[in-house]
Amino acid sequence: MLSIRSQALMAAALCAGLALTGCGKEAAPGAPGAPGGGGAHPPPPEVGVIIATPTNVGLVTELPGRLEASRVAQVRARAAGILQKRVFAEGSDVKAGQVLFRIDSAPYQAALQSAQAALARAQANAVQAQALADRDRPLAEANAISQQEYTTAVAAAKTAQADVAAGRAAVKAAQINLGYATVTAPISGRIGRALVTEGALVGQGEATQLALVQQIDPLYLNVTQTAAEVMKLQQQLAAGKLARDAQGATVQIVLEDGSIYPLEGHLLFTDLSVDPATGNVLLRASVPNPEHALLPGLFVRARLMQAQIDNVMLLPQQTVTRGSAAGDVVMVVGRDGTVAPRPVKIAGQQSGQWIVTGGLKPGEQVMVEGASKLMMGAKTVKPVPWSPRAPGASGAAAPAAAAASAASR
Repeated sequence: MLSIRSQALMAAALCAGLALTGCGKEAAPGAPGAPGGGGAHPPPPEVGVIIATPTNVGLVTELPGRLEASRVAQVRARAAGILQKRVFAEGSDVKAGQVLFRIDSAPYQAALQSAQAALARAQANAVQAQALADRDRPLAEANAISQQEYTTAVAAAKTAQADVAAGRAAVKAAQINLGYATVTAPISGRIGRALVTEGALVGQGEATQLALVQQIDPLYLNVTQTAAEVMKLQQQLAAGKLARDAQGATVQIVLEDGSIYPLEGHLLFTDLSVDPATGNVLLRASVPNPEHALLPGLFVRARLMQAQIDNVMLLPQQTVTRGSAAGDVVMVVGRDGTVAPRPVKIAGQQSGQWIVTGGLKPGEQVMVEGASKLMMGAKTVKPVPWSPRAPGASGAAAPAAAAASAASR
């Protein structure tokens, strides 16, 4: 038998149940839990979507490369002698023809003076020989001298003229050698350190290297790409799947710290041969360097836009589920709010977005955020525009949806 206290508790519980039943019967229509109310069917949750819009996208390939000077000239001593003076600042910019070094020129000045004296002697002999030939001409015509004597006089005059020509050539050679004693810059560019000091004997037996001049505006960028990738790109261009940019392939420089060099370069050429050791093809680009911020030999990464893909769509990376049994899949929101998976074709990525080449139609709504709400049992959704700057745009509806789901339970 139950005690008096237990019977009292059961009676209180029964009265409370009857009271709740009575309150439920008197509930106003439309209230949660009342007949005709909306508590059993909460409003569809909001999800962030973007509209699939066709666009043209450049096909970007990132490759390693090194920078090198566009022009390099070794400054060498072509005249043998003692280096007397260096007349440039190491590491400065020099102009073509600017004096860099001076070599002892005394021996070459003496050689020039000797050649000039020999020329003067040859010119005097030529005048005398020509005068004799001119004197013997009327005598030979009058048969006053033999024809042999006149021929000898004419030959002597021509020999003297040849000696004059040889003397002029010797003077010219002596002037050239004297000019070599003053070493000038062969090209305009930036010169490095001096490789010899004053007092050193240079040019003795070989052309001693004195310095190095490099032209670093523009710079050359040498990168390598596998032959398979080059052939694939050429085949796609020939088939019309890709389009070549009218201005040529552009190159963007990524420095070692991850920063982007502000000036773009342009691809100059692709080598015609494949390196048998590596299977790579050399590509060379020209990069402007007006501020000399880049240096030869620097290791960088190059982003080459060798072609562009027309009529593709860019989707944020979180919209695509990769590696599933169906391949790459996105969730498409229909006009009636239903969500369905859709296989798509991915051709790569650009700036954190997937390049979709197939599977979507222009104007379709692709879900970016809100997949978790589908797991809560929602059959339809309400699409709202998604913005990358406000990734929680659709998250404002999450508390309301969670409250509605709790009420329905």
